[in-house]
Amino acid sequence: MVNLIWAAMALIGIVFAAINGTMEEVNEAVFKSAKEAVTISIGMISILVFWLGLMKIAEDAGLLAKLARLFTPFVRRLFPEVPKDHPALGYIVSNMVANMFGLGNAATPLGIKAMEELKKLNGERETASRSMVTFLAMNTSGITLIPATVISIRMTYGSASPGEIIGTTFIASSLATIGAIFIDRYYYWKRTRGGKR
Repeated sequence: MVNLIWAAMALIGIVFAAINGTMEEVNEAVFKSAKEAVTISIGMISILVFWLGLMKIAEDAGLLAKLARLFTPFVRRLFPEVPKDHPALGYIVSNMVANMFGLGNAATPLGIKAMEELKKLNGERETASRSMVTFLAMNTSGITLIPATVISIRMTYGSASPGEIIGTTFIASSLATIGAIFIDRYYYWKRTRGGKR
């Protein structure tokens, strides 16, 4: 469906440009956008490779395992119906740590694996379980300590201080996560209060 929407938007834009006689501007915008896409991709690849390398060093040094142990009690409280040694918890914690370092692209496979494991716990039902809803809320709002992707984009466009976004990103993502947890818990309480589980 999304592909159809994008195709329709492109087609409408081209038809509109042809009617108004602005095809030259459309062609210029297409080539300029393609050039910018390559520039942004190369900039993002460099910063992501750097942070993924640091994450690999942290993993080999045992830092990620320590972080995982640090967050496990918190995650256990958020996901009480997930068994203590279930693989889903490991994927959830790893996804949270990757999101904290702003590695959204690296966090995605971990998030998918966590959701697959939670779906198995849910008996492969089509309806999302409480844990699946909570994980989606946490993943969407995830606390970010170092927004690597945003820093990369700011560097690509020549920002004088690409790292100045760190403080505000941390505050905004922390508030978003707290809000997501409260909303998730409120709707769970509201649903269970009516006897629906």
